[in-house]
Amino acid sequence: MKILKPHFWYNKRQRNGVFFLLAIIVVLQFIYAFVDFSSEDEQNTTTGELIAFQHQIDSLKQIELENRKPKLYPFNPNYITDFKGYQLGMTTDEIDRLHTYRKQNKFVNSVSEFQQITKVSDNLLAAISPYFKFPDWVVKRENQKKNKTIETSSSEKPIYNKVYKISTNDINKATQQDFETVSGVGEVLATRIIKYRNKLQGYSLPSQLYEVWGLSKETANGVLETFIIKDKPIIEKVNVNTATFKEVLKNPYIDYELCKKIFEYRDEVAELQNISELRNIKDFPLDKYDRIVIYLEAK
Repeated sequence: MKILKPHFWYNKRQRNGVFFLLAIIVVLQFIYAFVDFSSEDEQNTTTGELIAFQHQIDSLKQIELENRKPKLYPFNPNYITDFKGYQLGMTTDEIDRLHTYRKQNKFVNSVSEFQQITKVSDNLLAAISPYFKFPDWVVKRENQKKNKTIETSSSEKPIYNKVYKISTNDINKATQQDFETVSGVGEVLATRIIKYRNKLQGYSLPSQLYEVWGLSKETANGVLETFIIKDKPIIEKVNVNTATFKEVLKNPYIDYELCKKIFEYRDEVAELQNISELRNIKDFPLDKYDRIVIYLEAK
């Protein structure tokens, strides 16, 4: 009996220990299941940092997008290329209208004239016109027009200057002062009309006046309403069959490439029988034929 007593006591202690451990496990599971160990302050802090970080990323993205946009600098609208027009937001039709106008050796000299030629919308014009940069003489002329308009509208009694009487209505003899009597023609344009007249050795065709740089069609029409070609200028024509390369190149309507083609054709046929044979040359500018032959002949 003395031997069994300790063994019985040991088993009882062991059972109590097992029950105690089981009780602890149950309590811990209860605490884990029903007690919230998360920190609300910490979650809020983390969420706030994420929002701030996202705002910073969005800001950097916006800056990058702005940097990628093409920056506009002052430019002359007369030299807008296809790519430049695309960047500005112009349609292909609007760009083509400008290029067609420029091929006639004409220039846009104001914002309103640009819209008139290209037919761009008011919104696009308002966005790009502040970057237009015209030559100084154009800006000066436009300012003078504005000042005259303001003076005329503000004065109660208009003051009329003494009207200048032109010395001749012959366009090939008219002076600078004669040309300045035409509306829209100032000192600069009058000088250009005379310089181009000298280059041509005199105006042979009324259409040649439209070739004067910076002279609009409306202004040219005004000049032709006042001045006419009374007598065609006497021009000593160059024989295309015997002329040198330099002599043919002096023709105001012939550039280096065209002159080269003329001489290649001359070598091919040996001799032109008639000046109209120039039309047979590949890529010959037929629209300039009537002006080119003013200075050439075939003998």
